Amino acid sequence: MKAMILAAGFGTRLFPLTLDRPKPALPVLGKPLVAYSVEYLKSFGINDLVVNLHYKGDRIETALGDGSRFGCRVEYSREDESGILGTSGALDHAKHLLDGGPMVVMNGKVITDIDLAAAIATHRERRALATLVLKPNPKRERFSRVETDADRNIVKFGAYPTAEDADEPLMFTGIQILEPEIFDYIPRGVFSHSTTDVYPKAIAEGRTVIAHVAGKDEMWREFSTLRRYLDLTAELRHDERAVTTGKNCVISPSATIERAILWDNVTIGDDVTLKNVIVGENVCIPPGATLADTAVVRAELVARDELADRDTSKGTTIGENYHFPI
Repeated sequence: MKAMILAAGFGTRLFPLTLDRPKPALPVLGKPLVAYSVEYLKSFGINDLVVNLHYKGDRIETALGDGSRFGCRVEYSREDESGILGTSGALDHAKHLLDGGPMVVMNGKVITDIDLAAAIATHRERRALATLVLKPNPKRERFSRVETDADRNIVKFGAYPTAEDADEPLMFTGIQILEPEIFDYIPRGVFSHSTTDVYPKAIAEGRTVIAHVAGKDEMWREFSTLRRYLDLTAELRHDERAVTTGKNCVISPSATIERAILWDNVTIGDDVTLKNVIVGENVCIPPGATLADTAVVRAELVARDELADRDTSKGTTIGENYHFPI
């Protein structure tokens, strides 16, 4: 069985950290986020992987290489000329790299310990066209509801849950097991999303599209916003006040830092105070600065931003740095 990791997005909600790298290349406890997906799939015996690339895909390719360092094989589907293709358009574009058998698809922006073997067993037992791994969403976070019937057949994809919802909503983790016949439902050569353009059509035709519901104790964390990146890093450290540092950081003994992420080659000057702050690569925080609830990157990255329509007005340039509220 092969797997595809979706890693082509722009990482808009993680701006400005994604000015020089895509979201799956963000460092999380010393390694790129996408590496956790590779290791996860490898742990279930899936060794042949396809990763789609678009925005700054070279950073992902550098991080993963040919996969040999992880004990697997990684091939790449580049969406450079076509433009970004969406969650199912990406599959269509990579069809020639998939082997014509069942496949696992997941996002390159998550860390999880969900039992994939159990999900695959459910898929085979039900002889499904597609099996989507869902998870209860008791906090009613902003993940679209997925409605199922009593037999766990997926009925529809709904709106975001609200506090008034009486039942506990289910959310899609992005992990899915697919039969090759799924390509019959994917529009060819165009942008498309699986939950809007593919699965509803298959369900309408009576195909078996089912849910495997992961347990509440199975961990799934999505790094989709600056706040989640900061919060989840502290959670993974089991320390809500954790300061996570990259390589070659220089921190003044007189600095006070609480709940922060410092990337590689960061310098923190004398008498600096940081709380709930993310500091990007090669940034120097000058002496005496006090920062809270802020992401800081080098201002030159904003000036060189290749996405001309990106709104940078919420941030502020101070000296050599660009500050953006979390």
